[in-house]
Amino acid sequence: MRALWLGMWLCSGLAFADAPLRVVSLAPSMTDIMLELNAQDLLVGVLDGNERSAAVRHLPTVGRYGQLDLERLLSLQPDLLLLWPGAVPAAQRKQLDRLGIATFSSDPHTLDQLIERIEALATRIGRAEAGQRHAVALRQRLQALRTHYARATPVQVFYQVWDSPLYTLGGRQIVSDALSVCGAHNVFADLPQPAPLVSIESVVQRDPQVILVGEPRQLVAWQAWPQLDAVAAGRVKVVPDKGLERPSGQMIEATARLCAVLEATAPALRQR
Repeated sequence: MRALWLGMWLCSGLAFADAPLRVVSLAPSMTDIMLELNAQDLLVGVLDGNERSAAVRHLPTVGRYGQLDLERLLSLQPDLLLLWPGAVPAAQRKQLDRLGIATFSSDPHTLDQLIERIEALATRIGRAEAGQRHAVALRQRLQALRTHYARATPVQVFYQVWDSPLYTLGGRQIVSDALSVCGAHNVFADLPQPAPLVSIESVVQRDPQVILVGEPRQLVAWQAWPQLDAVAAGRVKVVPDKGLERPSGQMIEATARLCAVLEATAPALRQR
């Protein structure tokens, strides 16, 4: 069956070289970028995420994170695959490489790099003008946030990804850069791993001024650690939305909402 689909895909590529680009997105964030570029007409399949925009709800699914349906993907005869590291298992990524289907990967560590990749994708799919307009608007908004929330001394923040076990973010993760835009500093920025496992004791030792958690239920656990000034001062807060977890253009506004939470949580720490 796999050989049959591969043969169909190769024949299609030869017969319809001038046909519109057929794009399959293998990451929800890449799907978001395609929508921001008004390029949903090029999408023929997507990898499922927790939520799917109405604009792509009708498209075939090629699997979920870490579970790619390769035969279904090949049946869509894609010209271009949009990849995000980790979304496709290594073994299946090697299979895709052997098939020779063109790919576009994105793994930005900063918001500036994210905007560059959005612009590059726009050029790759033939929507360069739309990409340039979008990139200009994003850069202007990002610079405005940096200027508005600048601090002489960054607020020290612990960003909790999960509670059991306790995971945070390393310094090369893009959310760490979002914190810096808000005049804050990830207290575990020295760790190179994307999502390092840490202990409560190590958090206490680093003494964050603000603790950010992902869900309201996670607030309670920190009340058991009164030695943390952040808890005593009521500075344990829930991240306002999940937009920071989907690095696309919308992440700039998600960062703005994060900045607003930090500003309201620790206004006395602001130094201009």
